[in-house]
Amino acid sequence: MTTNKDAFRDYLQLEKKYSPHTLTAYCADIVSFESFNKIHFEEQGIEQAGYSQIRSWIVVLVDDGVSNGSVNRKIASLKAFYKFLLKTKQIRVSPLSGHKALKASRVLQVPFSEKEVLNVLDQMQNTIGFEEVRNKLIIDLLYTTGMRRAELIQLQIANIDLSNSTIKVLGKRSKERILPVLPVLAAQFCLYLKERALLAIVVDNAYFFLTKKGLKLNDSFVYRLINSYFSGVSEKVKKSPHILRHTFATHLLNNGADLNSVKELLGHSSLASTQIYTHSSLSEIKNIYKEAHPRGRK
Repeated sequence: MTTNKDAFRDYLQLEKKYSPHTLTAYCADIVSFESFNKIHFEEQGIEQAGYSQIRSWIVVLVDDGVSNGSVNRKIASLKAFYKFLLKTKQIRVSPLSGHKALKASRVLQVPFSEKEVLNVLDQMQNTIGFEEVRNKLIIDLLYTTGMRRAELIQLQIANIDLSNSTIKVLGKRSKERILPVLPVLAAQFCLYLKERALLAIVVDNAYFFLTKKGLKLNDSFVYRLINSYFSGVSEKVKKSPHILRHTFATHLLNNGADLNSVKELLGHSSLASTQIYTHSSLSEIKNIYKEAHPRGRK
């Protein structure tokens, strides 16, 4: 028998085209509230839950030290679930129709400096062997394209067109976009493909990046790779694939790229998502301002 949770998951996956990571997060939040509801209100389902029950859950989450941002994300999952129940005519009013999100402070994402990125790449200049060649290409590709970790993992051989210096990535909600590949990476692609062809076993043949066992990469593998290489050159707290994506956008803006072009490269649906990167360019703007303004040169 298909439950509302199962139907909701299918709806997010098949109609909304959410990523596996988002699906897992949404469903985990639904189960979490369902468990809370069962323990504190002795109710099996959450279809008929009222706002007072949801508010009680919020209070407990905050008391447990869950950040306002994380609470808002959990409530967004519930909102999506009740919106689905409205769509399927199982409820008439969402209990969250009048809810206002908690105020959440924006966490400042500090990008790597150009020097830090170049230090990592310089240390990998004379790479040999499958793993070293692959690792360098992963870092260089993330930095020069700004693609997401999930997009890199899902990248397939068929999506790479070296003759036109482009690659096709599958972004959020299965939205495709074409990214340019810098000429400097062409030789790296060829070298990696040569090393990849020498693998004894290839299980996930369609995927471009593989482990030495011929398997498709996973999230933790890519995170550990970036964290490991950048730990040697940077003292920043966060050293992740997302910070490298953030670095890509910041360095483009610092060097004169317009916001709309960066938006297209990142695969954002609106400029609002891209504007979070503009604060990182403030120091560069200050320098330009001081140099350009007559009073600044005195």
